[in-house]
Amino acid sequence: MSNPAISLYELNNLIKNVLDDSLPEMFWIRAETSDVRVNQNGHCYLEFIEKDINGRNLLAKARGMIWANTFFMLKAYFENATKQPFTSGIKVLVQVSVQFHELYGFSLTIHDIDPSYTLGDQALNRAAILKQLEEEGVLNLNKELELPVPTNRIAIISSPTAAGYEDFLDQLAGNVYGFIFYTKLFAAVMQGDRSEDSIISALERIYEYQDCFDAVVIIRGGGATSDLSSFDSYLLAASCAQFPLPIITGIGHERDDTVLDIVAHTRAKTPTAVAEFLIGNMAETALELDEIAQNIVMLTTQRLQDEAVQLSVFETKNSFVLKAWYKEQVATLSSTKDFLSRSLQRVKKEKQNRLTVYEDALIKKSQQSVKENLSKFELIESTLKRVTQQQFKDKNIQLNTYEKHLELASPENILKKGYTLTMQNGKVIKQSSSVNRGDEITTVFSDGRVDSVVK
Repeated sequence: MSNPAISLYELNNLIKNVLDDSLPEMFWIRAETSDVRVNQNGHCYLEFIEKDINGRNLLAKARGMIWANTFFMLKAYFENATKQPFTSGIKVLVQVSVQFHELYGFSLTIHDIDPSYTLGDQALNRAAILKQLEEEGVLNLNKELELPVPTNRIAIISSPTAAGYEDFLDQLAGNVYGFIFYTKLFAAVMQGDRSEDSIISALERIYEYQDCFDAVVIIRGGGATSDLSSFDSYLLAASCAQFPLPIITGIGHERDDTVLDIVAHTRAKTPTAVAEFLIGNMAETALELDEIAQNIVMLTTQRLQDEAVQLSVFETKNSFVLKAWYKEQVATLSSTKDFLSRSLQRVKKEKQNRLTVYEDALIKKSQQSVKENLSKFELIESTLKRVTQQQFKDKNIQLNTYEKHLELASPENILKKGYTLTMQNGKVIKQSSSVNRGDEITTVFSDGRVDSVVK
């Protein structure tokens, strides 16, 4: 007995009819794109895949296609909404119809796409990365670093041919303050699948010379702003968050911040904005240094003025003390002189009295005795005169010494040494606050006077 059989075409046609009769006309499905390619006619061919929860094993796969006229509109709509290209490896929510052809088999034709699903998936991915970084305690590490003062030694991670890199250098070089910046480029691929590994490699090279730099700038200008998936990478974000130097980003996009922007020390929109931030930081530092310098000058000037006042007081006090001492010494010398004079007169008077007493006795003595006593008297008188003259001489020498000291401390002698005396209306000016703009003052030198007006 022979088994009934049908042809392969008949089987496929049967399957096609069953699918057409039993399935709805349209489905919304969630899937990941793979092997996306566009032919010369503008038709897009791709595969839809679904992986397990770990993202390792395929659970399902189906061929898909978008006709050229539909693909033209959907691609523009999707990329304008998500700011990223319609390419492989993204999760999408698409409206499809099921097709089964006797020759080409099962496929899905795409009619519509919902960009909000893809944006939601991206947001979930970024949120998951940020949560992981926070749980690891590294999310804000780079933000907690302090920018060195000044910040002018810059390591740059960028493509050497990027227009944004040239704009960044031109902005730094042309700053209106004339600040000098020292820059070193560490070239990297800034878009595409290789950008993540390339930027991390550049960071590793900078790490070897970290003492030579104040900060790291990651800039990306002149490229497609939609190709930013590598900046939402966990590995890149973790590397930047834990980097020992402050990282400043200028990736050049207006959409929500990437994970790299969030973990970086400072985020600017464009490379030019990064340059403006660095110039502004240097300007603030210069202003602070200028204020410090002014304070130093002010404090130094005040200290000099205080010291000058104290010196003037000291000189005045010493001059007063010296004059008083001089007067005291003169008075002492005068008193001594009077005392000596009175003592001499008293001695003379005593001698005269004694001579009177002895006169009668001496007359009675022999001539020789008279001569001997007379000689003794003359010797005594000569000795007394010599002693008295020596005392007068010593006192005069001491008095002359005092006079010379007083002369050295006199105002006239001080003026001869280069000092001046400033007077107003015949009175000595001791403080600068005593005069005002327009006052007439007189400056006394050792050899004359100069009149001037305070400006």
